[in-house]
Amino acid sequence: MESRIKDKHQETNFEMKRNILTFLIIAGSFVTGFAFKTLLINQNNKSVNMKKVTGIGGIFFKCKDPKKVNEWYSKNLGLNTNPYGAVFEWYQGADSTRKGFTTWSPFKESTHYFEPSEKDFMINYRVENLEALLKELKENEVTILDTIETYDYGKFVHILDIEGNKVELWEPNDLAYEKMGKEMGSETTK
Repeated sequence: MESRIKDKHQETNFEMKRNILTFLIIAGSFVTGFAFKTLLINQNNKSVNMKKVTGIGGIFFKCKDPKKVNEWYSKNLGLNTNPYGAVFEWYQGADSTRKGFTTWSPFKESTHYFEPSEKDFMINYRVENLEALLKELKENEVTILDTIETYDYGKFVHILDIEGNKVELWEPNDLAYEKMGKEMGSETTK
């Protein structure tokens, strides 16, 4: 009888160890599969979901008399101008409840803001995740002219394109940008 109890105890012990081992194998397979899937998704998302330019943030150009240019565009084309130009208000396609803004801004022809480019214009592009984009641009040996400057209404950095045109990259904070415009008493062009 004692032998039978001992055999039964060993059998129960063996079955319990086998069940635990089976559970660990299944759990390990699940965790390994999940980790592998996560790695694949993350690798794919890096290249697919890395948003770069999301739109035009602004058009800047040189002119002899920015005040007169503002007045002309206001009178003839209906832009709601302010001392800096005009701001176009629009709603984002992916989320039609979120506003976005594009700036139109004439600069005095003697401005140095567009340097080192010798062109009379500069385009500002809206971007997502400026830090990640800047890292990628450095890896691609793009000429970066300055460091990221941060304001309530967004982050900015300047680069040169392949033909020496100065480009401004802006990661906007549209809520703060709209608030600033309202505080200035500026109306947007819709």
